[in-house]
Amino acid sequence: MRRVVVTGMGIVSPVGNDVNEFWDNLIDGKNGIGPITTFDTENYKAKLAAEVKDFNPRDYMDRSDMLRSDRYVHLGYAAACQAMEESGIEGSVEPEKMGVYFGTGIGGIQTFEKEERNLMEKGPRKVSPFFIPMLIANMASGMIAIKFNCKGAAMPSVTACASGANAIGEAVRAIRHGYLDAAVAGGSEAAISEVGMAGFINMQALSVVEDPNEASLPFDKRRGGFVMGEGGAALILEEYEHAVERGAKIYAEICGYGSTCDAYHITAPREDAEQSSRAIKDALAEAGYQGEGRVYVNAHGTGTHLNDISETLAVKKAFGEEKAKSDVVISSTKSMTGHLLGAAGAAEAIVCIKVLNEGMVPPTINLNEPDPECDLNYTPCKAAKDSIDLAVSNSLGFGGHNACLAFRRI
Repeated sequence: MRRVVVTGMGIVSPVGNDVNEFWDNLIDGKNGIGPITTFDTENYKAKLAAEVKDFNPRDYMDRSDMLRSDRYVHLGYAAACQAMEESGIEGSVEPEKMGVYFGTGIGGIQTFEKEERNLMEKGPRKVSPFFIPMLIANMASGMIAIKFNCKGAAMPSVTACASGANAIGEAVRAIRHGYLDAAVAGGSEAAISEVGMAGFINMQALSVVEDPNEASLPFDKRRGGFVMGEGGAALILEEYEHAVERGAKIYAEICGYGSTCDAYHITAPREDAEQSSRAIKDALAEAGYQGEGRVYVNAHGTGTHLNDISETLAVKKAFGEEKAKSDVVISSTKSMTGHLLGAAGAAEAIVCIKVLNEGMVPPTINLNEPDPECDLNYTPCKAAKDSIDLAVSNSLGFGGHNACLAFRRI
């Protein structure tokens, strides 16, 4: 089976618009959550979100493409441009062997909201002719493929909050089995909108606290829901021998991938963590993990009551409770970035790679009152030095989707 490595990374996030800024701010424990600035929240119970700041899509795309695409495309396209430039891969792969796997949980919800308003207020003739291509969930992958002449498979992964992780995992499989030699893989989301926020509020998924430092509290007994975030993240995945031959910088190997479904409930995780733990076990088995060394887990860690308890149990079942308590170190970077939905798995994959390379574990900030039912090491409040041998990223999505990615240094 062919090996798959990461040779480029890019990100636009609430705590930084490139990989270095993103990482430095995570290690510093910077909170990217604040009051929503894009619409009036007077009638909304939840008034906070983790917005991307100081981002101009014109830095990455021409004006016509910008005006004909949704914000979720802008964020993912920018991340892909960063990753492609860093990797130096452009032109070294036959177009037919270069693919794009790019996830989103929702797609162009801001476009949907705008054009629905046009329809209601001005009539059907005022709905944009670009409404459909701006809305659909495959357009980020399509526009990235157009930009970089990727003529292999170009498709979205749409598995709610597991979308970014599933996109990466499925791209890995395509490269392993020879369908592709390289791929742009990741995810993007831009759902901080009036209807998006209202929907998540009314299903009681969001934190309604107004203090940014008490809003996103993974594994803390005070937690009351997640905080909506937005962003885009991209990895360049490449067949190992191809990367070596062209002298590419290799950041890590993606050595394991697990993907399962709870087949249980449309939003709630299984309390017994049967299938989420199996996704972790599958990734560990593929990685050849035999219980050795230090392991970092970037938790899905949303700060919802059921998720954090279930995920803690999943980690214990996957590693064994003794190992989970002694040699597994965990953090939820959602405490700083909020929940990036379809981009979360890709952003958190970048965190895992940086942990391996930098020997630092980012914190779960504001974890001041640990939940007794969440009794593992979640790196509370401050980053910690650690020599990590294997890094694992968990992503769990509405619909019961579970995805796990495992990384090692080369």
